[in-house]
Amino acid sequence: MDSFDEFLRTRGFTLERNIPRYAVWACRFAEYRKGPGASAASLEEDVGGYLMSLVGQYPEDQIREAQHALRLFRLYKTCTRPVPRPPGGPLRPPTAAPRPPAGCSWLEVNTVLTRSMRLRHFSFKTQKAYLSWVAQFRQFVRNRPCRTLTDQDVREFLTHLAVERHVAASTQKIAFAAVLYFYRTVLSTEIRGLETVVRARAPRRLPVVLTQDELRCIFARMEGTYRLIAQLIYGTGLRLEECLSLRVKDIDFSRNCLVVYAGKGQKDRQTVLPERLVEQLRRHLGSVRALYDQDRRQGVSGVAVPGALASKFENVGTEWGWFWLFPASNLSVDPTANVVRRYHLYPTTLQRAFHGAVKQAGVLKHATVHSLRHSFATHLIERGYDIRTIQELLGHSDVSTTMIYTHVATRNKLGVTSPADVL
Repeated sequence: MDSFDEFLRTRGFTLERNIPRYAVWACRFAEYRKGPGASAASLEEDVGGYLMSLVGQYPEDQIREAQHALRLFRLYKTCTRPVPRPPGGPLRPPTAAPRPPAGCSWLEVNTVLTRSMRLRHFSFKTQKAYLSWVAQFRQFVRNRPCRTLTDQDVREFLTHLAVERHVAASTQKIAFAAVLYFYRTVLSTEIRGLETVVRARAPRRLPVVLTQDELRCIFARMEGTYRLIAQLIYGTGLRLEECLSLRVKDIDFSRNCLVVYAGKGQKDRQTVLPERLVEQLRRHLGSVRALYDQDRRQGVSGVAVPGALASKFENVGTEWGWFWLFPASNLSVDPTANVVRRYHLYPTTLQRAFHGAVKQAGVLKHATVHSLRHSFATHLIERGYDIRTIQELLGHSDVSTTMIYTHVATRNKLGVTSPADVL
């Protein structure tokens, strides 16, 4: 596979450290095609069958790596395929093979879905979720050709999730959205008879709210950047992803406000910036600036910017204002652009630090980082702020979503007390 190695190095499709592993996957695939189950199937069909054979034997991240390696291997085979020369005639370009109808090959599904979702500006997290559920649906139908799929397959899949796997209602909702998008985008068809699908019932749950004493104990057991992020989420009511996605330019110290761009639902909003965190944020920006200057000296690619800003404004990703407020300490590969750059802190790292602080503080509530947002809203209600103002600060589309916090507030405007208190 030396020629495949050289192909990867000269084209720059992947990092140097990945090339040996990609070559191993290509060798294993070549042995698979020569094995006892070999057939006259096309290269694309063999790739699909080989990837399906890896399910259950290798973890999901290695299967994704194999999929990427074989995608490049197919490209390598296409580029190195000899051009046929008619005997005695001039050299003619090969006739392009007709593309199969949409939905005929599972190998084209991920490409079509990814391209369609990026065209509609789906978040990367949504793209991963949709591709994951379509892969699970593919396993459920046992890799049957896409052209044979029917509405009944979708009904049986959703019923299987609710009855046998006992998934939450929100999980089933995401799975249905992914499969529905797959049917509309790849199969170009609508799903009928959805009223017969067994739906998981969504329970009505009250949010977990921490008292201010509990918050003090938790914050005291956190340190550094993690403590600053936790305090900022509680002081502003941001969602975890919204906080980690903040840029340097999003903080307005002169107006004591913080701007959230393209939050949940692609909505912009402003929220309050706690005055007690201003000095901590200024000191934090000093250390972030040192990391930014280091990236510029080392020639690291600029941070990812939304939409088509990178094509409209050259080097906009290298500007200080667009740098992450909470950058990661290590560089990583941007999966959308396939370049090495710096990303913001990964949510799991903060979640683990917060969970450890909750346990050390002896708080028995099932508190998560999102509980800080719940606590922000509830404490504002307890202090008598208008529900519409709180709705704008939280970025809720419907005020009924904000009203849930009135059920967990310890005091309300009516001043209702229990009749048992007057005995």
